Amino acid sequence: MRRTFFFLLTSGLGLVILLSLGVWQLQRLAWKEGILAEIEAKIAAAPTPLPHTPDPEADKYRPVEISGHFEPGEIHVITSIKGPGPGYRIIAAFQTDDGRRIMVERGFVPTRNKRMDRPLGAAKLIGNLHWPVEVDSFTPTPDTGTNVWYARDVVPMAETLQTDPILVIQRTDPASGLRLTPVGIDGIANDHLQYALTWFSLAFIWAAMTAYFLWRTRATSKGST
Repeated sequence: MRRTFFFLLTSGLGLVILLSLGVWQLQRLAWKEGILAEIEAKIAAAPTPLPHTPDPEADKYRPVEISGHFEPGEIHVITSIKGPGPGYRIIAAFQTDDGRRIMVERGFVPTRNKRMDRPLGAAKLIGNLHWPVEVDSFTPTPDTGTNVWYARDVVPMAETLQTDPILVIQRTDPASGLRLTPVGIDGIANDHLQYALTWFSLAFIWAAMTAYFLWRTRATSKGST
């Protein structure tokens, strides 16, 4: 009797913990969906002039309208897009009409078009400020000899192109011929529903195993009498 009571107590605590973890993930899901909705609203807002000193936190995703001209100098960041497949993000130097030199992500080209010339000169475009966090300890060092970068890293890219550490992701096309890669929320992980289902599934299995053990224990007790 004492063993059964201890087993039920332990099993009950385990079930409560698993269910609590599932509920916590549902709460995290609601929180993340709220954050994503805020980001979507910010991305889709009306564009404003480029701030004089953009803040990587406060101005991330801010829509801006800029005019100026593209200058020689590109960085090619290797990536892959569903459909076209492997290719490169083209990040170019851009001189604004007010004299600032910034970076603009012009879009995507397949691998075969990496060395093609892109149009330079005057342009007026709308895009979103972005400071992507893509570099970690496993990211290879850029191959500057072949101009192949393995992730976007604003500060080193700016140093290479001799620009301010400001990146605008273009979302309107001034006849560049590139495939646009506008900012969106697709790359922001939101796996909380999957985690919640996992915890609830484990709770169900835990409860089923507990019930089975109790049934077998009772059947064995009856058989021995």
